[in-house]
Amino acid sequence: MNVVTTNCSNNYGPKQHDEKLIPTIIRKAIFGEKIPIYGDGKNIRDWLYVLDHCKGIELVFTSGKSGGTYNVGGKNERDNLYIAHTICDILDEMIPKKVSYKEQVQFVKDRPGHDYRYAIDATKLEQELGCEAAENFESGIRKTIQWYIDKYKNT
Repeated sequence: MNVVTTNCSNNYGPKQHDEKLIPTIIRKAIFGEKIPIYGDGKNIRDWLYVLDHCKGIELVFTSGKSGGTYNVGGKNERDNLYIAHTICDILDEMIPKKVSYKEQVQFVKDRPGHDYRYAIDATKLEQELGCEAAENFESGIRKTIQWYIDKYKNT
């Protein structure tokens, strides 16, 4: 059987489930609720825009070596506090209010066993198939925030 395997870093973008970190930050900010950040907010993840992930999967499917395993990553390691502050800064521009959305950030008790860092090395995919993420975090998050603003504006 012709099989290839992909592993990826944390995805974000439009249509992500509302319980995930980025949609939660956006939703809570828009509705004026506290934005929960685990621990000190220093947990790090590599973020991959969802369409870059889809392109990586398609490329591996069409051009990857049978039996091969490929990591799809974004080269966008950011800590959770950076994610929250970036989203708040962009919301301050897009739908400003009297005080910054950053005032809604609230640190909450960390989950037991919560990993400090997740990252992925996508060198093999880049070198063998020439695939790199088109979006950096700062460009992809703007698209994501706009999508969620449009989703929530009528609720």
